[in-house]
Amino acid sequence: MKIEQIYTGCLAQGAYYIVSDGEAVIIDPLRETKPYIERLEKDNVKLKYIFETHFHADFVSGHIDLSRKTNAPIVYGPTAKPEFDAIIAQDNQIFELGKIKIKVLHTPGHTLESSSFLLIDETGKEKALFSGDTLFLGDVGRPDLAQKAENMTQEDLAGLLYESLYKKILPLDDDIMVYPAHGAGSACGKNMQKETVDTLGNQKKTNYALNQNSKESFIKAVTEGLLPPPAYFGMNVAMNRKGYESFDEVVSKGLNALSPEEFEKTAELFGALILDVRNNDVFAKGFVPQSVNIGLNGDFAPWVGALIGDVKQPILLIADENNQEEALTRLSRVGFDAILGFLEGGFDTWKENNKEIDTVHRISAKQFESEIKNKEAKIIDVRKESEYQSEHVDEAFNKPLAYINDWINELNSEEHFYLHCAGGYRSMMAASILQARGYRNFTEIEGGFSAISKTGVFKTNFVCQTKVFPYIK
Repeated sequence: MKIEQIYTGCLAQGAYYIVSDGEAVIIDPLRETKPYIERLEKDNVKLKYIFETHFHADFVSGHIDLSRKTNAPIVYGPTAKPEFDAIIAQDNQIFELGKIKIKVLHTPGHTLESSSFLLIDETGKEKALFSGDTLFLGDVGRPDLAQKAENMTQEDLAGLLYESLYKKILPLDDDIMVYPAHGAGSACGKNMQKETVDTLGNQKKTNYALNQNSKESFIKAVTEGLLPPPAYFGMNVAMNRKGYESFDEVVSKGLNALSPEEFEKTAELFGALILDVRNNDVFAKGFVPQSVNIGLNGDFAPWVGALIGDVKQPILLIADENNQEEALTRLSRVGFDAILGFLEGGFDTWKENNKEIDTVHRISAKQFESEIKNKEAKIIDVRKESEYQSEHVDEAFNKPLAYINDWINELNSEEHFYLHCAGGYRSMMAASILQARGYRNFTEIEGGFSAISKTGVFKTNFVCQTKVFPYIK
């Protein structure tokens, strides 16, 4: 028997490849099927089942394409209603795989169809739990994603989640290994540990949600502090439930090289968003006007989902040479399939054709220190609230990047301000969006708070926003 966790860091997502005696299953595959097909061929095994723990919200699964290419059936837990052929398992149903068995545990709460899969080895011992978004390491799945569709409150779903965890999972043996669908950084939970595999026994000791003294306290604990889900989540659920265009076709259409003239005409004709995926330090020095910068070198796909939102938005790409297919792959993972093409030759070709370019006014942390010395400065920190609360520049305002569409209209375009994040990745995203919306009277700080913290700029480790600056309504 072999269990392989296939972890994708930029999505904080874990897929699983399990082999026993010439047969395999894959749990929660990503959209691109090639890595899985290659594993099957290398091991000379037949894919018997594709297990889906639920209809995922934060990524588009590869279940449909993988089933088409291998003829392996897709398996969901009870109550799932996909709009394609699938096996809808019963609670406690057993599926045989070589010399081992996989038992379906219906564990609703994160969503109503959510299920976990319990692996039983050839001796009959329960060895591993593939817990999907029901149980994470250090946390549990957020119980607010299915409420609109099912007329349930997040408290109702949290109550179901309590029953699933405390009656079906906690009674299992401590030495069972827990393999969750996500790790730290995923928007599907709020308190995940950095590890991606653990024993159930250790989770019983360390996971706050598994140590509540009542159902009421559990509901309160897991529903407190939930941030609004990203806008693209509902669209990804729909794609996973209804079906989608083949990944191969999406990539083939997106790999459409456009000259600068064709690029301009396409952008205007389709109202396309220009997405520049180069590193922020390169982008700052020159880019196509109105471009939005989300670098491939960070949490690219989740930020695309959070900031663009609509998966049907037509997109044109600007990428370094040989990065176009990587960008397309990552976009398709979160359902952004309307890629019209990319700028042939990248930004260098744009410059060589004497096209208009734009830049971001970026300064070093040292220069920032010099400019604000002995005078009032207006500063926006686009880090998450938790980062800001731990330490921040004195008198800075916290405006998280994830909510830029909410706070951007509060800015007074006539008042200059400084802009920073932790290291420059997020603040450059914010800068590009601001300039695309007509805000130019600001300065972005290279290296972000990491660089600022090494200067003499006064910092504080407590929240204090009592002073109202004129650029905030």
